[in-house]
Amino acid sequence: MQASEQQITVPPRPPQQLSTPRPRAMPADGAGVAALLDPLELESLLLNVDASLRVHARFQLFGWSQGMLQNLLRHEMLICALRGGEPPSYQVDCFAGPHIEPAQVGELFRRDTSLVPHLVKSWEESQFHPVRYEAGAASALAGSALAGELKRVGASSLLTHGTYDPYGRLASVFVFAGAPGTIGPRQEFFAELIVPFLHLAWMRTRINRALDGAADSFEKHASLLTVREQEILRWIHIGKSNIEIGTILGISPLTVKNHVQKILRKLNVQNRTQAVGKPLALRILNL
Repeated sequence: MQASEQQITVPPRPPQQLSTPRPRAMPADGAGVAALLDPLELESLLLNVDASLRVHARFQLFGWSQGMLQNLLRHEMLICALRGGEPPSYQVDCFAGPHIEPAQVGELFRRDTSLVPHLVKSWEESQFHPVRYEAGAASALAGSALAGELKRVGASSLLTHGTYDPYGRLASVFVFAGAPGTIGPRQEFFAELIVPFLHLAWMRTRINRALDGAADSFEKHASLLTVREQEILRWIHIGKSNIEIGTILGISPLTVKNHVQKILRKLNVQNRTQAVGKPLALRILNL
């Protein structure tokens, strides 16, 4: 891989014999099969790599996946699954916006016996390259409970990529679920670049989970935020400024700012994005 201030170039892979050939992302100039990142894409990639290295807790992964990562890979929901045992079973985490119930999707993912095996098999048959699938399309798989729920919440366009162990077996799988027709070959390329960092970030949150659970339990934090602070967080979540929030609530922008500072201190976070992400991840705030 060669990098400059203008672009990053990924050398072409050697030809591979696949049972079902799949179109790959092509560069805009059509030269060979090398894929190029323009300066803005390169900047977004590097910023996301840097952000991934700062993830150590689940709320931080929520903030990254629902924030900066959206600039590189737009999705409505991220499903992270760690494989264990034979027959395959999965430990699952889901990260999504407030209109999707991630626990329900995670349970459907764990119980699924048609769509998930199909996604994993397609990924393995593509020589471990990202694969796309429309869960809402007319097929036998569209009848699964998981596919039905993804279609219901408007996230039936799937991009799947994973990691594998030294024996070539699936280790973890990540599914980016978006609105129908929003995921294309370009997103496959981005997933191939960022998923290794996503895997490491998610593993760190799992290693630290026992400690997080002791320190950040629901019982301890359920009454941490006042009703007014939760109200302000809801307006922050939809992008309102301090001035706008003050106008809506009939208080001064300075009062809003003071509330925001208290929220940051109580939650032990650094910015407004983390201030929304942490209570959502802890399930102490319902937006």
